[in-house]
Amino acid sequence: MNANSSAKASEEPGTERLEKAVRAAETALIEYEIAVETFRVEVENFSRLHHQRLGPVYARLDELDAQIAEAIAARTGDPEDIRKADAARGAVLPMPKVDELFFGWIDSDGMLPEAQAMLNEQSVSPPSRVRPSEEARKAYRDLVRKAHPDLAQDDAERERREAFLVRVNKAYADGDAPALAALAEEWEAGPLPEPVAELLRSEELYARLEWLAQRKEMLAEMAAELEESAIGAMLKLAPDDPDALLEEIAEQLLGQVAERERELARLREGEQE
Repeated sequence: MNANSSAKASEEPGTERLEKAVRAAETALIEYEIAVETFRVEVENFSRLHHQRLGPVYARLDELDAQIAEAIAARTGDPEDIRKADAARGAVLPMPKVDELFFGWIDSDGMLPEAQAMLNEQSVSPPSRVRPSEEARKAYRDLVRKAHPDLAQDDAERERREAFLVRVNKAYADGDAPALAALAEEWEAGPLPEPVAELLRSEELYARLEWLAQRKEMLAEMAAELEESAIGAMLKLAPDDPDALLEEIAEQLLGQVAERERELARLREGEQE
């Protein structure tokens, strides 16, 4: 600390305490942001894998429901049963010309996950699993703790950190542990931030604490939105192993398919009698 810094510290007796409070708030915010970002990645991965692996099973269920409704309508001839059969078949039929209009990126169910990934600058290929490996998770946390933009002391350093963290987030979303390891080496070899020449004034520290509080509030809203989403609510049922939850849902759906197929077989046997 230089003479000017010492003089300023003596003029502002509460500054050292404020410095500690700011550093503690920054550390807490970074840890919270890591938690929110890792959960966001799991929500997106679960959504994409859910669509990729279970989409055909849902389609099969819809088709069986339509066939069952049509078989019941054919047996009873009841206008209400006929209406239900038409509605069930309408839910299965794709919206005409949608695929052609949007070059296959949007179908009757909405935008495909691959199209959403392209718009968000993510890998078009679906992830291999919901939760990245423990190696990738550890590397990601370590990198964010070291390179987070909130630790920057000036605008140029913040921009450098923000650009670097974009690459870190992408590598983590892809579950790419080797890429994260390479980024860690790059960060360690990179330029060190310039030391702060003078102690921050108390007014600046109070402003910093206020900004950190606002940032925490924004992240809390983002976390609440993720947790309240359909996928987020599902993930909360299996916080320790979201990939196992995906397999469990698949088993349940396949059981429903088997049940529908038996019901349809019984109805068709009844028509032949």
